[in-house]
Parts: sequence; structure tokens; C-alpha cells
Amino acid sequence: MGDVLLALSIPVLVFGGGIYAACDCWWRRRHPAPPSPYTHRAARLAEQDMLLLAEEIVDDAYAALGPLYDAPPAPPAPGPYGPPTGLSGRSSRPSRPASTPDRAPSPPAAVQKP
Repeated sequence: MGDVLLALSIPVLVFGGGIYAACDCWWRRRHPAPPSPYTHRAARLAEQDMLLLAEEIVDDAYAALGPLYDAPPAPPAPGPYGPPTGLSGRSSRPSRPASTPDRAPSPPAAVQKP
């Protein structure tokens, strides 16, 4: 009889372990552990470091490319004899109107046929 109880105890232990694991999993799903404050603090510190790095990148880019986006200087005021001209009084190229920045999308390109 001792051998039979020993042989039957193995399936009972496996079945009991499965029931315990299922109940433990169910309990942990219903009652999750609160997040660790150390994890939140590490995330905040990483976020601050990332923001400082991003600010540094933007500041460097603005310092390098800022002059490209400055407004063109205003034309000098006309003198008593009319607007100022070039050194020789005549320009070799015809004057063109200054372009204005446009925020509208450009028209689509024409399709080329082979």
C-alpha cells in the first residue's frame, strides 16, 4: 500500500502545484504591485537629461544656422536726389523684385514622358 500512495502522490503534487500557480497568477493580475519609486526617479532623470541634450542641439543649430534665417537688411533711405544707385550709377543686371517667403506648398512638378 505504501508504494501505491507514493505513486499517487506525484500526480497530486503536480496537480496541486498547477492549481497554486493558477491562483497565484490570478491574484497578481487582480492586485499588481505598485511601481517602484526608484524606477520613476530614474525615468525623470533620464527625461531631464534628454531635454537638456535636445536644448543643447537646438541652441547649437540656431547658432550655426541662425544668420541664414535673419531678415534681409532694409534698403537705405533715399537721399535728397532720389534712391541711391550702384557705384557706376548703372547696374549690369536688371533689378528684380525681392522674393517674399511663402508658406504655401509649391505646385507639383510636371510629369516627364520618355
